Amino acid sequence: MATVTIHDAKTNLSRLIARAEAGEDIVIARGKQPVVRLEPVVRKRIDRTPGWLKNAPPLPDAFFFDPLPDDELALWNGEGPELSEP
Repeated sequence: MATVTIHDAKTNLSRLIARAEAGEDIVIARGKQPVVRLEPVVRKRIDRTPGWLKNAPPLPDAFFFDPLPDDELALWNGEGPELSEP
């Protein structure tokens, strides 16, 4: 386990990060008092399951293809009431 001072850590941060990623234990000390440990972040692997929606009920075509109500269509076209700025 390597112990470095805060000054050395600020000066050599990139090198210390590379050493920590390689598996070395790095401790940063204020004077001779250990303060923090530098260690790599372990990323969680997300298990993805293809096809998990294959048995979902189908959405009706009307859900996507019905025309918008006039008031909502006007807002999309920029024709609605002016928005007040905060």
